[in-house]
Amino acid sequence: MASQKDNNNVKDYDIFKDSLLRYLGYANEVGESFRVLVPVSVVRLSYAVATAYVVADSIDKGYLKWKKPFVDEKTKYRQVGIATADTLIWQGLASVAIPGFTINRICWATRHALASMKFLPHPVKIWGVVAAGLGSIPFIVHPIDRGTDWLLDNTVRKYYGSS
Repeated sequence: MASQKDNNNVKDYDIFKDSLLRYLGYANEVGESFRVLVPVSVVRLSYAVATAYVVADSIDKGYLKWKKPFVDEKTKYRQVGIATADTLIWQGLASVAIPGFTINRICWATRHALASMKFLPHPVKIWGVVAAGLGSIPFIVHPIDRGTDWLLDNTVRKYYGSS
């Protein structure tokens, strides 16, 4: 989701996208990467952190829309609902569901590939899975973001008329 620009064409500061807070959205990818080393409760906690980030960003986008002037209350409520829901859906998919699943499968495949390499010591296999998971994060973010944009643009955004 692109940040809006004001009348002077200066980018608005978005704490959820322009600060270190953004990295909380990647918590579940890190959790999935370390799944082979940590208890499942730690992985679940990483999903809770990422989900809290998603919810907070969604509330923020709804609040920012709420502060804008509208011609009538009905339009205001609709636009606030759309801004909140769109952010919740987009972030839920692009920051939690799709990357979490993707990293999980990358780690799973890496673990199975390394398991067949009998000459490698066990710690190398385990840390190889972690490295594959963490190393893939920078490569999956942009395609997942663009794919999520495309998905929403061709589904729910058509329904509520947002882009």
